[in-house]
Amino acid sequence: MLQTFVHYGIHFIGPLIVALLCFKKHWKFTLIIMLSTMLIDLDHLLATPMFDPNRCSINFHPLHSYYAIGVYILLTFIKKTRILGIGCVIHIAADTADCIMM
Repeated sequence: MLQTFVHYGIHFIGPLIVALLCFKKHWKFTLIIMLSTMLIDLDHLLATPMFDPNRCSINFHPLHSYYAIGVYILLTFIKKTRILGIGCVIHIAADTADCIMM
């Protein structure tokens, strides 16, 4: 129960806090972009079984690989992709927390 709360708390509350604190003027747009980064979970469709509660997604799924994480971090340094990069990094942080709590 705590693991689920932490995981989804980071996924939803994390972007909201970042949007409200760092992008006050356009926080709604920023929040939508950051929440859209949950689409990187589509790579779970490639796994068999699709859902395994005992599997860490970090470096298992293609969009959760160390290479992809490196790209997400790089995106945070480019002004035009910063919001997308921050959203992806928050997403990876949520999944990492999930792995640690397993």
